[in-house]
Amino acid sequence: MSAEGPNSSPTEPPPRRPKVIKTNQQQVLLYVVLTLLLSLATVWGGRAMLHNSETLTFAVGTPNSDEALFAAKLATLLKNNASRFRIRIVNNPDNAKAIAQFDRKQADLAVLRTDAKVPLRARTLAILEHDLVLLLGPGNKKIKSLAELKKKKVAVLAENESSLAFVRGILDIPEGPDAAKIQMAPQGTTLDKLFAPANGFGAVIAIVHASRAVRDKAYEQVAKRGGFTLNAIDEAKALARKFPGISDETLTAGMLSASPEVPDDDLETIGLEWLLVAQSRMSATTAGELARTIYENKSALGLDNGFASRIEPASVEKDAFVMAHQGAADYINDDTKSFMDKYSDMMYLSAAALSVIGSIFAAIYAKITRIAPEKASELSTAILDIGERIEHAHSLDQLECLQDELEGILRGAVIGLRDGTISTDGLDTFKLGYEFVRDEIGMRRDYLKRHAAEIEKAAREAGPAQHDDSKVVVVKTAQSA
Repeated sequence: MSAEGPNSSPTEPPPRRPKVIKTNQQQVLLYVVLTLLLSLATVWGGRAMLHNSETLTFAVGTPNSDEALFAAKLATLLKNNASRFRIRIVNNPDNAKAIAQFDRKQADLAVLRTDAKVPLRARTLAILEHDLVLLLGPGNKKIKSLAELKKKKVAVLAENESSLAFVRGILDIPEGPDAAKIQMAPQGTTLDKLFAPANGFGAVIAIVHASRAVRDKAYEQVAKRGGFTLNAIDEAKALARKFPGISDETLTAGMLSASPEVPDDDLETIGLEWLLVAQSRMSATTAGELARTIYENKSALGLDNGFASRIEPASVEKDAFVMAHQGAADYINDDTKSFMDKYSDMMYLSAAALSVIGSIFAAIYAKITRIAPEKASELSTAILDIGERIEHAHSLDQLECLQDELEGILRGAVIGLRDGTISTDGLDTFKLGYEFVRDEIGMRRDYLKRHAAEIEKAAREAGPAQHDDSKVVVVKTAQSA
């Protein structure tokens, strides 16, 4: 074993410093990312809960039919208003097929006229249009009652074949020869042609949209030529009671023609309603929001031909022909729940859920980012290591280095105890080790001071040739002194 002289600087292990405890940046970054993801998920979930998209299937007739054009306008309106509803339009050969599709629960929405067979699950959202039944006679001929029509050849001027069955029904004409007298007028036929002697029609029953009738100038032109007489249907109230789908209507003076005035006074007739219906299973919230959107945007939903230009709220009466959907009725009656009424329970549940999730993430954060404090007793190892190196210090400079290292450990321990990175566990052991090594350093310092001259003399006498061995002898002599 070799030892170095008192003035030499032997190679020693680097000074051991107290451990510096650093936060794991990757763990903190992970926590931040998870927190952001949780926040985004919460916001997205809340938005989805309050604004989730819902697609509604709308069964209609041919693409050019009034109900199909209305459905297209409604779909565009909802899209432009960033509504959560989306409309999927499904066309059928005619409106009767559309109603049948609705009846099979293959559609959420449909438009029906009240003379049609109404599905049991249909509930009204809005009244889109009124159809008026106009009883017209040729020239100046008055028709006093519907009973007179059973003896006449009657033309039905309407857009669809279902109106022919409707007219035969209100006239109470069974299938047979008499039913053949009630004929469907060819599409596009004018009143002049129908009342021409060659056709032989004694009356015309026109079933027209109310919104279209007031715009149609053809009635005024024919009236100027004295081509027809508009007759009242005195049996209107009786027919309305007999056929629940029929409504009694009033034609106001000058409604069809201002000059000459047709009619020249208010008169009674009958009519039908076009209803926008929804499945009864549709939620009240969905139906209410849809009804509100329709009522508040009526002007944007009317067709160019006048259909749906005067949308009315659904009838909320219990004896209505087709009951109003509960959601629409709540909106009409102003019984809709406020935001807090509808979502308070859900908000409380969400808050509780977020509290639990937040606690979990806080625990995860504490788990992955918390650094367990080092025990004070664990620093004793570094102190004892200094103690083992004291006997190898052969100069005051080397001893001062060990003293600085010891004081550095003490300073780091004090700071760690203050910051919580070092626990008090084993503090007594640390103190005992520190005091022991400190005293050893003091004793070694006194020894070197007392024997400094002897060590220096022995080093000079040893000479260069015996340099290494003499150093061993000197050190051993000094230690044994």
